[in-house]
Formats: sequence, C-alpha cells, structure tokens
Amino acid sequence: MSNTKPVRKAVFPVGGLGTRFLPATKAMPKEMLPVVDKPLIQYAVEEARAAGIEELIFVTGRNKTAIEDHFDQSFELEWTLQERGKHDQLTQLRRWLPKAGNVSYTRQQEPMGLGHAVWCARHLVGNEPFAVLLADDLVLADRPCLSQMVEVYEQKGGNVVAAMDVAPEHTSRYGIIDIAQDDGRLVTARGMVEKPKSDEAPSRTAVIGRYILQPEIFDHLGRHERGSGGEIQLTDAIRAMVESHPFHAVRFDGERFDCGDKAGFIQANIAFSLARVDLRDQVKDFLAERLSTYRDAAQ
Repeated sequence: MSNTKPVRKAVFPVGGLGTRFLPATKAMPKEMLPVVDKPLIQYAVEEARAAGIEELIFVTGRNKTAIEDHFDQSFELEWTLQERGKHDQLTQLRRWLPKAGNVSYTRQQEPMGLGHAVWCARHLVGNEPFAVLLADDLVLADRPCLSQMVEVYEQKGGNVVAAMDVAPEHTSRYGIIDIAQDDGRLVTARGMVEKPKSDEAPSRTAVIGRYILQPEIFDHLGRHERGSGGEIQLTDAIRAMVESHPFHAVRFDGERFDCGDKAGFIQANIAFSLARVDLRDQVKDFLAERLSTYRDAAQ
C-alpha cells in the first residue's frame, strides 16, 4: 500500500508499578530490570530503532526517573571510562543513546489501563501512525519483531499487531483475535476480545505487546470507556476501528518472553545468555551440572 505514512514514532507505556517483582521494584522501575546486561526498556528501544523509529515517547509514572537518566548522557561515567582507557565500553555506551531531541516524556497520573496510557501520548504523537511497545514482552528473534510488523504495515496499512497462538486455557490472559482470514503468518482480523474465557474465545491467536496504530485511535480512547477490569482497554479501541481501517495480526518469527512474570523473566535471562557467544558455554555447563544434581537428588 504505497500511500501509507511511515511509522516514525513509538510510544512506550512505562507507568506501571511492577508489584509482581516487589521488593526489587520498590525503588527501581520494573522496566529497568536487567536481562543479562541490558534493562528491559533498552531492548524495546533498540527494537524500535531497528525498525526505523525516529522519535521515542515514554509515558511514565511516579518513581520512573531512572528511565530518563538511563537514556541521558552521564558525563561523570563517560569521563571515568575515558580516563581508564575503556574505549570500547565508551563507544558502546554512546552508540545506543538516542540523539538530542528524539526523546519525549509525558506522565500518566492515574493508572487507568493501557488504552489510557497510550491516550496520554496523543499530543506528542500527533496525526500520524505510531508504534506501541510494551517492555514486559521481550522477543528473541533474528529479525526484530517490530521490523516484521512494519513490513506488513507498508503492504497493508491500517492497524497491525503482533500475535502468537496460545493454549486454550491461557486465552484469559490476552487479547484474542477474531479471525476473518488466516494464511498462517498473516491474519486478517474482524475484531478482538480482551481476556475471554477459553469457551468464549473466538480463536487461540493472542496479541502480545507490539502494535502499529493509526492516530484515529485517540478519538476512541478519548471517550474513556471502561472495558475489561474496569480499565480503558487498547483492544476495545482497535476493535472499534475495524470498519474504517484494515486490521491485521502478524505471527512473528521469534520467541516471546513474558518478563512481567517471574518465571518468564528468568527464562528470558537464560535464553538471551545462551544466544550470546561470550556467555553460551558457561551457562550451558552450569545448567547441565545443576540439572544433573537435581536429577540425582530426585532419585
């Protein structure tokens, strides 16, 4: 679809409290929890930039200044690295920092749901398509998940979400796609249901925390209609746009880890460690030894 506007901006809702990771998140944002040696939010930002995103918009809450500091220069740290001759680390540090003027912050004063968090960014997004990335959803992929979605968006336009198939008993954890057509990788959707019971779910195809959305969604979110859980749901606004905008779900190539869950967070650290040449052998040896010990103890 040649007349689609490019996706230049990305919204990162980072206002959540992270109560499932207390006490670790009492003073530190959950988005700053590290997977190996990078915080979750940095993975999301790097994925966005790899997909061509130019402007980063963070929707924050209280006690989130660590995120702002992370994406700012640290003159003392850079000077120390320079003085100690750690030029490789200094180069790496400067490489991923956003350029001046490419980062914006706005505040979600009251936690009223993902839809409300996205609506809080409306003035910074303006009248153009934009991406939404949830840092809790970490994707290990050869080609970044959002890049795969942008490719579909450039062909189809409209609203695009990332999706994966889940077990029937897990549909109540996700927004579930109501499928009109399905070619295996690309799904044409007629709608979406937020967290349905297994016997009420229209499919097993679940949406994860990656979206490409048209700016008209702010009109629907601005009505502040409460949905599942009494919150303003992004899925409800997307469903309301189906008749006026194409809606597609991409079954992305890669593995998604729910880092809002303790087990998922641990699994992500293991998987990302095994994907790194500098750590792979040590981690494999440790896991093999530890699993052997548990097997022996269980006998």
